Amino acid sequence: MPKLSETSSTGRHLNVSALDVSELVHRYGENEALKSVSFRVDMGTSFALLGPNGSGKTTLFRIASTLLRPTSGTVRVCGEDVQASANRVRRNLGVMFQSPALDSRLTVKENLHHHGRLYGISGHNLSTRIAELLHLIHVDDRANALVGTLSGGLQRRVELAKALLPAPTVLLLDEPCTGIDPSARRDVWKHLQMLRRTKGTTIVVNTHLMEEASECDVVGILHKGRLVACGSPALLTANLGDDIIFVSSQNLEVLASRIKARFDTHVDIVENRLRLQQPRAHEFIPGLVEAFPGEIDAITFGKPTLEDVFMHHTGQALH
Repeated sequence: MPKLSETSSTGRHLNVSALDVSELVHRYGENEALKSVSFRVDMGTSFALLGPNGSGKTTLFRIASTLLRPTSGTVRVCGEDVQASANRVRRNLGVMFQSPALDSRLTVKENLHHHGRLYGISGHNLSTRIAELLHLIHVDDRANALVGTLSGGLQRRVELAKALLPAPTVLLLDEPCTGIDPSARRDVWKHLQMLRRTKGTTIVVNTHLMEEASECDVVGILHKGRLVACGSPALLTANLGDDIIFVSSQNLEVLASRIKARFDTHVDIVENRLRLQQPRAHEFIPGLVEAFPGEIDAITFGKPTLEDVFMHHTGQALH
């Protein structure tokens, strides 16, 4: 285990990664869900693992949260190996699963109360924490309601409160805002970033939502079990370089073929539009329109986004 030689004023260990994944492999029978994945998450930062369902995100999440043993490779949380030191790892974690983990026969407050007691929190401290979190997730008025009577979105908010309750060093959040409306999602992320800034909490989130990933310091793109890109959102988009052009037309397949032949460039069909990558798009577009008069209904261009980065590295759209 790495030497923990120094501790910050917030009690977080310095010189040790919050999450260190090295050559991680996991197989379900013949299916290789994770293929030699490696990355590190620094203490006090936010990290998004971005990818569609089936990319391996949840498998990695289950290994990091000590629920699943990997086929090979290592995962450390705050310097502790998740296999050799599972109990110590769990003391550092707050976990929000993608699958429901609430007791529908208990009230919202009772669910949080019992979860807090499992972490050794009690008395006034526990009551205060529960009140703060219920206010944060906007369910103050449903504190005494049975969880089974809540909508899916409200239940998701209570799941998040459970993860935050023990004030963990590392928060593992698996699709945290599924079923939550955009306004509540903004409130949740505002609070998460506040925790990161003021408490040094490390946030690791699995997501398929670009807006969630863009909130994080670092984004890792996971595709079919491989980490195909990793860096800050600004760096990932800057590395792409080219402008992105979208073209609307009545006959996309025919126009795509003709553009490829005329300009020797790659063309994708995405969400009923043609998509091209070109340097200095404002200079390329006039020639494109002139080459195909009457065949282009609309054309737009802009700088790359994380969606474009995902397409560049995987050859397909995220959604």
